Amino acid sequence: MSKAKNGDATLPLAGVRVVDFTQVMLGPCCTQMLGDYGADVIKVERAKIGDLSRWSIGSDPDGLNNPVFCSLNRNKRSATLDVKSDDGRAAIRALIQSADVVVNNFRPGVMERLGFGYEEAKKLNPRIIYAVGTGFGLTGPYVHKGGQDVLAQAMSGAMWRRADPSVPLTVYPTALADYAAGMHLVQGILLALMQREKTGEGQQVAVSLFNSMLAMQMQEAATLMMRDNELNWAAMPLSGVFETTDSAIVVVGAFKENPLKDICEAFGIEDLSQKPEYANLDVQKEHRAELQALFREHFAKNTTAHWLERLEAVDILCAPVLTLDEALKDPQTAHNKMILDLPPTAAGPVRLVGSPIDMSAAPVTVRRPPPQLGADTGDVIAELGLASAAE
Repeated sequence: MSKAKNGDATLPLAGVRVVDFTQVMLGPCCTQMLGDYGADVIKVERAKIGDLSRWSIGSDPDGLNNPVFCSLNRNKRSATLDVKSDDGRAAIRALIQSADVVVNNFRPGVMERLGFGYEEAKKLNPRIIYAVGTGFGLTGPYVHKGGQDVLAQAMSGAMWRRADPSVPLTVYPTALADYAAGMHLVQGILLALMQREKTGEGQQVAVSLFNSMLAMQMQEAATLMMRDNELNWAAMPLSGVFETTDSAIVVVGAFKENPLKDICEAFGIEDLSQKPEYANLDVQKEHRAELQALFREHFAKNTTAHWLERLEAVDILCAPVLTLDEALKDPQTAHNKMILDLPPTAAGPVRLVGSPIDMSAAPVTVRRPPPQLGADTGDVIAELGLASAAE
């Protein structure tokens, strides 16, 4: 392991060097988490262009350090190296020799064509953990198909599943597959580092967007394969999202012996569970449309705050439906210290969502702000003892 660079030597991953060839989200959210907990993450980028997320959202006052890039790349150093030049390739080989982990999320074959695939990397460094994120896997019928979050939503079956089949199919507006696969890649890297402590040997770790989306549906998939039944938590008869007089509320009528009785009490109406057509979950599913219509009718009569108070009084799971802006300003967000405030730039404040992992002895801090493109190239080259190899 390398010496900790500009960080706290007590952090869990202090002394671990990560050579980061990733871009967009799957890879960068993985390497950012490694950096958050002490790893020395060296982000290898192309000159002038860099990570695709530096410019893919269009015009921004901060240019290549736009909010999307910043959200995924704190606690990293940026080095621009020319993979086509002799000096650049020598620098990358030296980086791999000095590293504990190499991460990329290119299509299968790209790193091999560049001469830095796993087989080449482990010749340079037998202890290397070589981590790869792809769309569909390193081999198989879709090995050369471009991988992207929305495609994984579609091809994993997740996009097809919705609460009401009459609702048009749509893209989920948050990158579920990218984040899930990125966190799975973190897990794989940590497991490989632990195994290396026992064996002294490195290995390749691979995840894919497709596999991560399948894994997220483990309950539904097992029910389908073992019982040939569809399990759809969003289509449960006593659950749903309902408009109120001022906003909306989500209700989960489950995990209790008779949630319908309690919901009726909150509404101030007769106990519908005493009727044969609503007496248990099986018949409630058959009459879901009527129940949902009744719920919509009652929730539309008062405010979200009113119904939250009424439902919580009878211990029914419920919550207001917030906008992202409201969620970021929620007192629980502040209490959980989920917002990181960095020194502002000329374009304005730099505010980022922090790590969801709360470690009492290793709180997340920003040791390095999201790097300017190539800002650390000179330092990295000097540490390797090489002549200039920058692009």
